[in-house]
Amino acid sequence: MRVRSLTLAAVGAALLAPVALPALAHPQRPVHREGGVTAAELLAKARGCVRVSEGLYSSDAATPAVIPVCGADGAVFWKADMDIDCDGRPSTHCNRDTDPWFQPATSFLQSDGRYLSSETLPFIVVPVASRIWDHRVHGIKGGSVAAVIHEDRVQYAVVGDTGPQNIIGEASYATAEALGIRPDPRTGGTASGVTYIVFEDSKVTPIEDHEAAVELGEELAREWVGGASLRRGAAMRGGAAN
Repeated sequence: MRVRSLTLAAVGAALLAPVALPALAHPQRPVHREGGVTAAELLAKARGCVRVSEGLYSSDAATPAVIPVCGADGAVFWKADMDIDCDGRPSTHCNRDTDPWFQPATSFLQSDGRYLSSETLPFIVVPVASRIWDHRVHGIKGGSVAAVIHEDRVQYAVVGDTGPQNIIGEASYATAEALGIRPDPRTGGTASGVTYIVFEDSKVTPIEDHEAAVELGEELAREWVGGASLRRGAAMRGGAAN
């Protein structure tokens, strides 16, 4: 979870604005873009909005609250920006030196009790439960499966962290990198154009099993775009659907 200081963010932006840094890449890391369900199909399903949140969210601190959480057929979704979550276990690109807002913890833990690695695990951040919206009412928890869409790319991820109660639109370094979004925690992210779809009552165990998240995510996405209400309690444990 990260709460950015406006003063720190403004100073950092001013210092870093003139610098053009090359995009970071991990050539050996597998990148999942699209499976059997395309970005266009998912976006078509998420075109309208039946609002399930009581209130609206801001994309960043001090910006207007205009973003609703919508729901349809067993999934919730929102359209926002993407800020980079670099919290969790320190790594080469996510640590106190690379990220002024770094926190060495995530809201949810791996099966071995360690915090998640935002550099290697694709995950998204949901706002902490509040009167604006309580994700727990929809069966959304650590390990719930999400499809994240940017342009023509789809990345499956899990819910791995929580953020400020009034801000929405954040995902891990690994999620951004896989979607072709600059993952640098200082200068990366994108100001708009990201759709986050979270499947209700879904869960991957262990939370760090990304292959299981992709497999279950594709299955649920296929059902969702097909127009059928998703089955309740969808889970993937050790690579086998339950």
